[in-house]
Amino acid sequence: LPICRGRGNPSAHRLSVLPTMANYLLIFAISLVINVVVTFRSSDKFKLYCGSSPRDQEDPHNKRDDEDIQDDATSGDDKKGGDGDEEDPLLDPLLKKGTGALDTKLSDKARHSALLRRYLMVYLLAALSDWLQGPYVYALYDEYGYSQHLIAVLFVAGFGSSMVFGSFIGGMADACGRRKFVILFAVIYALSCVTKHFKNFHILMLGRLLGGVATSLLFSVFDSWLIRAHADAGIKSYLSKSFSAAAYGNSLVAIGAGLVANKAANSNKLLPFFGTSESNSDVAIDGGAESEDLFYTGGYLNPFDIALVALILCGCLAATQWEENYGDSKTDNKNESNDGHGKELPWYGALKNAYTTTVRSRDIFLCGAVSSVFEGSMYIFVFMWTPALKGLTPTEEGEDSSSLPFGLIFSTFMVCCMAGSSLFSILVERIKVEVLGIGVLFVSAVSMMAIVFSTSDTVTFIFMNVFEMCVGMYWPIMGTMKGGIVPEDKRAAIYNLFRVPLNFIVLTSLLTDLTPKQSFIANTCMLALGAACQVNLMKRRLNVRNMDDLKVKAMQEEEKGGEDETVELT
Repeated sequence: LPICRGRGNPSAHRLSVLPTMANYLLIFAISLVINVVVTFRSSDKFKLYCGSSPRDQEDPHNKRDDEDIQDDATSGDDKKGGDGDEEDPLLDPLLKKGTGALDTKLSDKARHSALLRRYLMVYLLAALSDWLQGPYVYALYDEYGYSQHLIAVLFVAGFGSSMVFGSFIGGMADACGRRKFVILFAVIYALSCVTKHFKNFHILMLGRLLGGVATSLLFSVFDSWLIRAHADAGIKSYLSKSFSAAAYGNSLVAIGAGLVANKAANSNKLLPFFGTSESNSDVAIDGGAESEDLFYTGGYLNPFDIALVALILCGCLAATQWEENYGDSKTDNKNESNDGHGKELPWYGALKNAYTTTVRSRDIFLCGAVSSVFEGSMYIFVFMWTPALKGLTPTEEGEDSSSLPFGLIFSTFMVCCMAGSSLFSILVERIKVEVLGIGVLFVSAVSMMAIVFSTSDTVTFIFMNVFEMCVGMYWPIMGTMKGGIVPEDKRAAIYNLFRVPLNFIVLTSLLTDLTPKQSFIANTCMLALGAACQVNLMKRRLNVRNMDDLKVKAMQEEEKGGEDETVELT
């Protein structure tokens, strides 16, 4: 770490910056330990060596492992009254039922593992391409010599494209096939990467528009395909585990992408494709938008080239490893068209139907409100955590800002996200996702409020990591809730409709000159509103009026589950 790089007395600089650096390292180490412990606790190995699920712990009769059950089903001497005796007519059906349930469980688990592998190999490549590009978009535009105003215009165009085009492209995916649009995502995002090589404002603008469309597809079509694939395979009960695994893998990919992109970006300099020397490159780049050189390679473009390769692999694997699926209405539409009664919808028809369904269904509306405010606050946090920490970090007299360990900070955030997704896997076995959502939004709001009032960089960083842990829990919670609330035939269209207010929030934060403190106050208010919406949604989904009713209902379900297990065993 460049602790003594600044001007003045090196010893004084060392003393002023070293305590802050030590805090970041210590918090990273603590976060890593927490992540390891929570991840092991949520794994199958913990259940194998240290215990079973909560239901198994409640009923001691249900602690027999799979081998014992199979032995009970296959050993003839233990199931007969003696040598030559006939089988017990009452016990034999129970044994067959237990063996059949075990086979079904093992078969479901095998199907889930195979489906999850096929999904993750495509989804994580898509996530990798996104993480590779993110940190270097602004840096590349700045290196090309564009002003902050023009860079802001490019960013606004990207989010505006996601808000406008993404609003109806999801409905097209439901009708035409989600796998096709995953492949289309790879093609569009790859073209966006190619445009980054051109030092031309109009071409870069086209790339931002394409990137906005690709982002809408990334956050809608992949989830839609996964939920329908679980339903088709008859393993929808495993959906929460799949979302948790995807969130955990996404955080791992983010850390790896940051390391790879940093190494690639610093491997060589940004040069014109036909340039002959570094001096010519410096003149061209310093010339800004008026430079005659059009096509560049190297430097900050290397991460985009790696992302291009990842997107090609993503599209090829989706085409070969995924089966096509549609909204529920696909088969119905085919039958109607065969009977001559089918009616072709206009290009905006899917968007109109999605809007009508969202407005008429209070559950869908509340789910979308929670999704928009939480993800909007997350984007604002991404924009503002750097200036917030810089403003609180002590600096040496005469220096503008301290050298923060951005790589270490980002890695800590991702480790906390991983811990959050693992914590979800533990808690979801005991608590309904709707209730978990209330806790996540409430803790997130408290974390943002603490950041607003904090005057310490260490305290601020700790609460930032608490929020990141909530982010890690949020993705599988929201994925599971959407899977049960949003109708299948309009899923991708409604998912993209949810992103319209989200992109509006992001655009507002970009176009207004809010300070970090003002931004975090806005986040606190949005998260508090989201928590209120989540409480309302929980009451509707679980059919309860207050928390006391929820506790009573949970106790009744536990008692009913225990009675069912007792009847089956006896």
